[in-house]
Amino acid sequence: MTDTSEGRPTPAGDPTPAVLDAQGLRAMAHPVRVQLIGLLRRHGPSTATRLAERLGVNSGTASYHLRRLGAAGFVEEDPERGNARERWWRPVHQSTWFNEPELAAEAPEAALTYLQSVAAEYAQRSQRVINELATMPRAWRETFDLSNWPLRITSEEAAALGEEVRAVLNRYRRDAPGAAATAPEGAERVSVILHLLPELDEAAPAEEAPGHPRPAGPEPS
Repeated sequence: MTDTSEGRPTPAGDPTPAVLDAQGLRAMAHPVRVQLIGLLRRHGPSTATRLAERLGVNSGTASYHLRRLGAAGFVEEDPERGNARERWWRPVHQSTWFNEPELAAEAPEAALTYLQSVAAEYAQRSQRVINELATMPRAWRETFDLSNWPLRITSEEAAALGEEVRAVLNRYRRDAPGAAATAPEGAERVSVILHLLPELDEAAPAEEAPGHPRPAGPEPS
């Protein structure tokens, strides 16, 4: 996404997240760029050719988007791996932060495209796990969870809920390239994708006007 969090206090182990400004938001507002950033953050430095193979695009496309990300300061060339024939790229940050209402209002199209790209990336990652579920070791298969917890709370309570969940997550070992070397035996990469989605009532069904009860039926989930 990409390992993207919506503008909260800096997560443990990541003292220098990328905080989006208007220029950065526009640079990230493309699904291929969101995916490239995610791959580099999860797997470490790579080339345009290797990244293109993972994404199913041609190397020219991957190279173009990497250069745009480089110009915006999200990725940089890795001098320890690069040579005259092949450029290696590495991420500058391990997470991206975006939670500025003024910025979203200033560049609404870029904000929409960026958030849609992040949501699509999260959906693809979930689908990949579902596709591989049958072949996973049972112990890991039993940790898989897709849950929906409908709540009715205030905006203040929602903000507090988000902070509490992030505080719990920050107690655990953060993944990054090279983390496997120091992790305990049996540790694997796990993605906890948090969606806190306000589903504001649309003109609350006339507050169920007298004489017009709401039809009975299953609640959406």
